[in-house]
Amino acid sequence: MPRIQGQPVPALFPDSGPVSVMLFGEAPGPRGADQSGLPFWGDGAGITVYRALAATGRAEVPEAVWEDWDGARFKALALAPRLIGTALSNAYPACPTKDGEHFHAPSNRDLLDPANLARLVSELTRASRGGASALRVIAFGKRAEWVLSRLKGAPPFELHALPHPSAQGLLQAAPGKGKGLRLEDLRAEWEARLRRLLDQDRPEGRTFA
Repeated sequence: MPRIQGQPVPALFPDSGPVSVMLFGEAPGPRGADQSGLPFWGDGAGITVYRALAATGRAEVPEAVWEDWDGARFKALALAPRLIGTALSNAYPACPTKDGEHFHAPSNRDLLDPANLARLVSELTRASRGGASALRVIAFGKRAEWVLSRLKGAPPFELHALPHPSAQGLLQAAPGKGKGLRLEDLRAEWEARLRRLLDQDRPEGRTFA
């Protein structure tokens, strides 16, 4: 059986109520969403995302997940988060792989495929329904920011960008490529930035219509 399943991972929405914030990663991770079927749920980058969501009251996370953060385990034990006022997705819906064993970042061609662009517009449209103000969208990584800033036909939304929360993404975005800095400190700073964006009602951001 291939290590990477490569099945599309649908966006995750709250069971009820309006959505004020939507988070987009770049693509499902091999140990996370590719295994669990839920965005950010089980990969190393996702643990920081869910910590911030739980701390700001935007997600209820089962205590058992913190013991061993792994998407396959979460699926086997039927562990899942409950979102509140927040939706989660990815710029590309499936874990990109050519051989079922190795992950590679989604290409421009992948991201700009008409079917993928239509999916992103549909998800943003759904998230915008019932909201009193423009949807706040937070992109993790340059690839997610790049494709979201090029969408046509989506409802108005405020776009904010953070570095990708993976170790590589944090180090690449840090001053001096992270030389002399501890990865745990970079993760803590990134989580604090995400919490501030999640806590604010209407932060300043680029608006797309």
